[in-house]
Amino acid sequence: MSKKQLIDYVQNFVSLNDDEAEQLATAFNEVKIKKRQFIVQPNFTNQHRSFVIKGAFRSYAITDNGQEHTLQFAIENWWVSDFNSYIYQYPATLFIVALEDSILLQIEYEKEQELKKSNHKFETFFRIMAEKGLAFEHRRILFDLTHDAETRYENFLLNYPNFVQRVPQYALASYLGMSTEFLSRLRNKKTRKKS
Repeated sequence: MSKKQLIDYVQNFVSLNDDEAEQLATAFNEVKIKKRQFIVQPNFTNQHRSFVIKGAFRSYAITDNGQEHTLQFAIENWWVSDFNSYIYQYPATLFIVALEDSILLQIEYEKEQELKKSNHKFETFFRIMAEKGLAFEHRRILFDLTHDAETRYENFLLNYPNFVQRVPQYALASYLGMSTEFLSRLRNKKTRKKS
């Protein structure tokens, strides 16, 4: 069933016949991950691209002074990886941790390369994912640079309501570039406006 979820997702971008769908499905392995388990850690080369079937993940970096910076969240039907490490096969610089008990479908770097060489549809799919990911990151950086903290929070609530109850407040604050205390004040202000 989990591989059908992946195939349905891929079919949104490229049309696969039954043989191609089977080829794609067999390239991925299902992995169960416990809450608080890391799937990527700095200094180890990230060997997998991961598709979330069930659960939630957080990708973050830690500065020399111990401050955490959240780069990404991922829930069902999202991809998560240290893409710089995965694509270039360099040591990772990020931590990726499960926020819930989760199920992933993972493809190894070499298997992905074989898949892309075997059929242009797979090459097209992964190219589309790369383009969409780059465009998303560009929009996010630009939005964060040109809007205040409250607007960034309102925008997150509007665009990602499924994430809000599933990610810890400290991680959301880190993602939005604010302190946990400031995010708490914003939430309280929003709650007071509703009542």
